[in-house]
Amino acid sequence: MTVTGIITAIIIGAIVGVLGRLVVRGRQNISILLTIVIGIIAALLGTWVASLLGVKDTDGIDWIELLLQVAFAAVGVAIAAGSRGRR
Repeated sequence: MTVTGIITAIIIGAIVGVLGRLVVRGRQNISILLTIVIGIIAALLGTWVASLLGVKDTDGIDWIELLLQVAFAAVGVAIAAGSRGRR
């Protein structure tokens, strides 16, 4: 992976993480760094699942892939917020 690819992954991960955080109701007591890490992991998982479903490469914006990424990010944020809230 090139430097540009890493920077792009961080930016996309941050966006996906924030979108996932917006989907989860209530206040999440997690850091922005954890949100970005969750977003990066969710983006990778969403892309992988989209490729398994055969919808990774479409004309225009890959809405199904983006929806999968945000859904994974929302689940990750909910798990992280839930585990940090119990402490």
